[in-house]
Amino acid sequence: MKVLLNDGLEQEGIQLFEAFGIKTDTNKRDSNQLIKDIGDFDALIVRSATKVTRDIIEAGAKGKLKIIGRAGVGYDNIDVAAASENGIVVKSAPYGNTNAVAELTILLMLDISRHVSQAHHSLKNGIWEKARFRGNELSHKTLGILGCGKIGQRVAEIARRGFDMEIIGYDVRPCYNTIIKFMSKEEVLSKADYVSIHTGGTDVIVGEKELRLMKQTAYLINTSRGANVDEEALYRALKEKRIAGAALDVYAEEPKVNGAEFKSKLQELDNVIFSSHLGASTIEAQKETSIEIARAVAGYLLGGDFVNAVNAGESIELEEKPVYTLFIHHRDVPGVFAKIDKVLADNNINIRANYSRQIGSGGYAVSVYVLHQRVTPEIIATLKKIENVCSVKT
Repeated sequence: MKVLLNDGLEQEGIQLFEAFGIKTDTNKRDSNQLIKDIGDFDALIVRSATKVTRDIIEAGAKGKLKIIGRAGVGYDNIDVAAASENGIVVKSAPYGNTNAVAELTILLMLDISRHVSQAHHSLKNGIWEKARFRGNELSHKTLGILGCGKIGQRVAEIARRGFDMEIIGYDVRPCYNTIIKFMSKEEVLSKADYVSIHTGGTDVIVGEKELRLMKQTAYLINTSRGANVDEEALYRALKEKRIAGAALDVYAEEPKVNGAEFKSKLQELDNVIFSSHLGASTIEAQKETSIEIARAVAGYLLGGDFVNAVNAGESIELEEKPVYTLFIHHRDVPGVFAKIDKVLADNNINIRANYSRQIGSGGYAVSVYVLHQRVTPEIIATLKKIENVCSVKT
């Protein structure tokens, strides 16, 4: 098997592929060359630099391509709909940069509160200022988190343990095994001294309405996605001093290459600080992400593992359809599965999955069928009559 690492990968990920017996190719290809070559690879792994278009996906689907991996959290540069239509699984590596993004979030909160960047800029220009930069402490303040997944929870943990902050949050799927106190989005915005976004996606999470709910003394932090904040609305809120300030690591429009010019209307304001999409830019995060995506892609190629898939359920439970299990003990010989499958098909029973393992060393196996319909006693009786089947249980 071969994997194309079109945007490169840390050595730890490449070594993991080699350990699995999977060959890697790190030669960078442009779109036209990708369309020409992608069918020769079982997998394609990209970062943010490569845009994986429908044309690329369809070319790969006609060949060997089975999976596309994104070495990072966001996968906006991959046409997931086209991948799904062509039977190509898309996976991401959402956890490798969790701590890196969380630490940057806390850093930006500290920076905007204590005016560190502004003081640095003043000193670089030879001007000593102190009174103008009197700031605020994080300790005992309220942090509101919008999007309480892995990164949001890590931010909450650092803020609580390090600064004794009160943590409140909103998520469309709240979990209660966490230090975050969940409430409505409106309550979070109106109560928080700091609002930190960790939602991802392309939807506007904080716009004019949300900014008007925030305290005049509150700060907005965005290390998620630029599209999550309406920048025009944020500009007005900051210019009119309706909120105290903002710290941004992501933007609606970002340069694609290093050294390119960055333009934003927000640059004219002195109550906003910027960083250049540095959330995952640590040595540790790049290493962990490379290992995570290598495991995820190899797991699918070698064992059909759907962990970290973004266009397929990681598990059958996530599909939110009722399923029923059927346990069959049988000899591990050719033809048994075909006969079991035929009985189920003849009775209009859909097989959702089949997990089978050898048991002991005597040539027997246990197979667990996950079905979309219940089996009747009559079907069980028919299955028991199959040659080499020892037992059938529900």
